[in-house]
This record gives sequence, structure tokens and C-alpha cells, in this order.
Amino acid sequence: MMLVLVTVLISAAAFAGAQKANPLSGTSWQLVKFQGPDERTFTPDDKSKYTIKFGTDGRVVVRVDCNRGNSTWRVTAKGELKFGSWSRTSAKCGPGSLHDQIVTEGAAVRNFSIKDGHLFLSGMEAGGYYELEPLPGK
Repeated sequence: MMLVLVTVLISAAAFAGAQKANPLSGTSWQLVKFQGPDERTFTPDDKSKYTIKFGTDGRVVVRVDCNRGNSTWRVTAKGELKFGSWSRTSAKCGPGSLHDQIVTEGAAVRNFSIKDGHLFLSGMEAGGYYELEPLPGK
């Protein structure tokens, strides 16, 4: 019994340590632009309606216009960004929403980089990328 408890505690500590060492852990971002695979660029009317928050506990929370979602996340040893299965709301957002483009492509993100204080998410099979900036006050 004690050996099982020690193993669980060591595993939890290793996971928490890996997440804290990760540059995404505990960060919050808002969308600046999305460039689609066809080179078209989409910018949100209100950046605060498109956010992603990477928890230190391996959970991620997103706002995509009028909807919210959450999943698990981790960075592999190769530096790839991996999400678990998503649960999300599915309200119909208004005209001008980037919801449909983001939901279609967003779950397929595989890579990330941080350049000049901005987060870039890419690696979707069709191409394209997201550029995000830190949430104000974070």
C-alpha cells in the first residue's frame, strides 16, 4: 500500500514538474490573427473573445467567440503540443465570428513556438497558423 502511494506521489510530482518547466504552463493568450492554409488572414473583431489558458495542472481552457471548451494538454519530449479530447459548448455564434475556422483547424494544432512574446500555434495538416499575444494583465 505504501509503495503504491509513493509511486503515485512521485508520478504526480514528475508531471507537475514537467508542466512547470514548460513555457506554456500557467500562461494565457488571446488571438491576434489566424492565417489559413490558403494564405487568407483572419483577425478577430474582439481579441478577448478568442483565448486559451494553459493550466499548470495539464488542463487547457479556451474561449472561441460565444463558445467555451476544455481539454488536457502536454508537450512531448520532441516539443510537440498534444491535446486530449475536447469538450465544448456548441452555440451558434453571430456574423463575423471566427468560430467555425478555429474549431475546424484548432484541434489539429501540433506545434508551438514563442517569438517576440507572441505564441504561434501550427502543424495543422492543411497548413496555416495562429498568432496569439499574452492576455492583458497576465
